[in-house]
Amino acid sequence: MAKNGRFLKKRKAEMLVYGYHSVVASLENPKRRVKNLIISDNLPESQIKDFYNKCDKIKILPKKEFEKIYGKFDNNQGVILETLNLEKVDLKSELQKTKKGNSSIIIMLDHIQDPQNIGSIIRSASLFDCKNIIVAKKNSPNLNSTILKSASGGAEVVNFISVVNLVRTIKEIKRHGFWVVGLDEKSDYKIDEFEMPKKCLLVIGSEHSGLRDLTKKSCDYLVSIKFRKNNKLKIDSLNVANATSIALYEYFKKIN
Repeated sequence: MAKNGRFLKKRKAEMLVYGYHSVVASLENPKRRVKNLIISDNLPESQIKDFYNKCDKIKILPKKEFEKIYGKFDNNQGVILETLNLEKVDLKSELQKTKKGNSSIIIMLDHIQDPQNIGSIIRSASLFDCKNIIVAKKNSPNLNSTILKSASGGAEVVNFISVVNLVRTIKEIKRHGFWVVGLDEKSDYKIDEFEMPKKCLLVIGSEHSGLRDLTKKSCDYLVSIKFRKNNKLKIDSLNVANATSIALYEYFKKIN
């Protein structure tokens, strides 16, 4: 949404959440510190009543004024939540929760920068019982309004953890009994034929360059997803968010 960057700078809130599902999920998250809920007066009465049941800090604006400040209704669905950022999650404490022998999956994103793809990955993670996503601080965006909108509420139940060095983090995660599985389209080992480890760190590279060499060398296994390329239309790869969803499904199906 083009206007996000502009009005994020204008407002004092640390984060603006927009879109009906994302806002409802944020309001239902007890860890969220809400400042204000701003809604357009053309919302259905049932939705307005529901928001009053969830929040006592509501401002209702005429639709024209709302759109002048926050952009078109179609993009934000007439709902904006001013909130403080969630507290940062410590990876070590999350790893300590994974008891020996229990199944657990963590996603690591290697140089994935598109916020809509990251949001879609968070949304999928929330549906397949993946509680943690790890990114590198230098090569990924911070959790922002676009990611939250694309995640459609998933960011309230999936931790988004930024680390300084992915390779060092992989070593740390391995010490907690995880096996590292990287998605690599050049691998002959197909994920649907692969026996997923119960404690799995799933590493995903960017659509254009895939896994970086150092990250790839840190993986215990490299697997690929079977599909048929469309040479006529020059469609020869999966969107990274779709590929991650398939990999999560394969883990979920085999472990459960």
